[in-house]
Amino acid sequence: MNVITKTIDAGNGREISVETGKLAKQSDGSVVVKCGGTMILATVVSSQEAKDGVDFLPLTVDYREKFSANGRIPGGYLKREGRPSDDEILVMRLVDRALRPLFPDDYHADTQLMMQLISMDGVNMPDSLAGFAASAAIAISDIPFNGPMSEVRVGRVDGNWVINPTYEEFAQSDVDVMIAGTADNIVMLEGEMHEISEAEMVEIIKVAHEAIKKQCAFQLELAAEVPKSQTKREYCHEEHDDAIREKIHTAVYEKCKEVARLGSDKDQRAEGFRAIYQEYVDGLSEEELEAESSFISTYFNKAKKEAVRRVMLDERKRLDGRAFNEIRPIWSEVDYIPAAHGSAIFTRGETQSLTTLTLGGKLDEQMIDNAEGKRFERFLLHYNFPPFSTGEARPIRGVSRREIGHGNLALRALKNMLPSTDESPYTIRLVSDILESNGSSSMATVCAGTMALMDGGINMKKPVSGIAMGLVTDADGKYCILSDILGDEDHLGDMDFKVCGTADGITACQMDIKIDGLSYELLTEALEQAKEGRMHILGEILKTIDSPRTDLKPHAPRIEGFRVPNDSIGAIIGPGGKIIQEMQKETNTTITIEEDEETGEGIVQILADNGDNMAEAVKRIKLIAFPPTVEVGQEYEGKVKSIQSYGCFVEILPGTDGLIHISELEHRRLEKVEDVVKEGDILKFKVISQDPKTKKYKLSRKILLPKPEKKEAPKSAE
Repeated sequence: MNVITKTIDAGNGREISVETGKLAKQSDGSVVVKCGGTMILATVVSSQEAKDGVDFLPLTVDYREKFSANGRIPGGYLKREGRPSDDEILVMRLVDRALRPLFPDDYHADTQLMMQLISMDGVNMPDSLAGFAASAAIAISDIPFNGPMSEVRVGRVDGNWVINPTYEEFAQSDVDVMIAGTADNIVMLEGEMHEISEAEMVEIIKVAHEAIKKQCAFQLELAAEVPKSQTKREYCHEEHDDAIREKIHTAVYEKCKEVARLGSDKDQRAEGFRAIYQEYVDGLSEEELEAESSFISTYFNKAKKEAVRRVMLDERKRLDGRAFNEIRPIWSEVDYIPAAHGSAIFTRGETQSLTTLTLGGKLDEQMIDNAEGKRFERFLLHYNFPPFSTGEARPIRGVSRREIGHGNLALRALKNMLPSTDESPYTIRLVSDILESNGSSSMATVCAGTMALMDGGINMKKPVSGIAMGLVTDADGKYCILSDILGDEDHLGDMDFKVCGTADGITACQMDIKIDGLSYELLTEALEQAKEGRMHILGEILKTIDSPRTDLKPHAPRIEGFRVPNDSIGAIIGPGGKIIQEMQKETNTTITIEEDEETGEGIVQILADNGDNMAEAVKRIKLIAFPPTVEVGQEYEGKVKSIQSYGCFVEILPGTDGLIHISELEHRRLEKVEDVVKEGDILKFKVISQDPKTKKYKLSRKILLPKPEKKEAPKSAE
């Protein structure tokens, strides 16, 4: 074996080591990246030839966390890792979005990158290392690549920026941003923040890029020691004909510019471009069609892209006729779905989200079971993108990675504006169904989500809006920044930058850059224009609903939560759960109780459909947790717990019983206790004494009953 190991300073007194030549040597590139006791094995394999008819890069990025990495056995029946979790898919997306733009445009061979978390120390966060490991595996291979790149997480602890924070540091951070880039440029960004400013956002990118530059230089040094990486493989995955390209460009370019100038809607624009394409094809002879058929689509799309971009840059016209900073028309509505706990429609241009709110209790939280351990999420946001939203008819084969990623971005934008658990103990689920789509449906989800939450009476700290920004540039330095981009502008442009926030700052963002050399000045301008757009959209939202409703919907469940002493938890639950199950059955409520790990107190949550049931459940639990003292001479009301031949035992207070002797049930003489009461009856009684030795209570029912009138004795006969 020719094992090569190099280390780099990771900051904060930590080192990252990269080892190659020991594991997975039949792959095209393989590395083990280690920081502390956290280790990721990254491998890459790329086919030597592209498949026929493939005109794109078939790149698969896979990230899996082995439960054994943290000494855990998977839950469930099969006891083995199954399909990837949402957390794993989100890591895959981050790495994919950073890597994909860095492969040559004409490289179309099947390429598979796999990352496996094989060890986890609970200190160093593995997803911070995934992008670095992926790029290093490619860097030491012979696969053509315009990298290396690296990916780092930026946090802020006590006002100081931290690169790749530990779990402990991450828990204290008010910023969580993943940024990827090469030595020269930033290519991808995604994160959440607690209302930071645009200037702070730029500062985060600068801090990240300094660390990325060092990690990219390190990868080049590592690759220089691996002979295989010195000569990249030769390939020819595209055939071109400059004469045909020029012919098609000449025939369609000006016509495409005419369509781009019209300021038409999505369907009219698509029809216009289709007509130009078809006109060109119909004008070809059979011999010309045979010679050009494999090139027409590619060269037409290139001419169309150039035409649209030139109209924007030279004539300052957008595809739908708007100004560069203009937002499409917005209309919105709340309380659209009567049976939901909150609902909203948000429509901006040709993009529409119908979002519903559902409220639940502690038992509705989502349990996440992964290599890191188990955790529970009380805020869920699910994003659905059905094919009819873009006028397509295609099969639905489960939730796509895109849907998971877009839903996660909207969730991160909203979650820090939700009330605390103490203020609102509900489990909250938002579902965004995209009914129409022409750009920025994830940002429509943020806006509709804000309105649905307020419509449902969730007391948000501040409303949140979101906007998608675009950018078009050329080699001469011309550029235009586009607010609220269309789907076509996203596809044909150089940047997709989504920014979410309140009136006071940014709460989440996502950026993908397709070009080299985006300056910080241009980025700052884009952020400021995004802020202007966000404020406009927020204003439109507030015209529909300007604050959370003062109460929940009448049909929404009511939840009350409070804390109880630790030593009362067992008494509330009862042996085998008997007490809490009985209370739930008799009060028709759902009751949960768990221990606060920090204080040791019990956290009680009660979910009920009406106030009477809620009041009864609260009363019963508080009587157990904060028991009043039984006083001799006082009157009480309680349930008959058991019947004996000599009397009945009655509950005075939860956990405290007393005996009503048969002679104390009524003023008359009874043959059997059952003649008056049966088990489960509720009786009023008085505590008449307590045995000083046994501490048992003696009770009387008859003392509260009116005494029967004495019958006069019959007079004797004279």
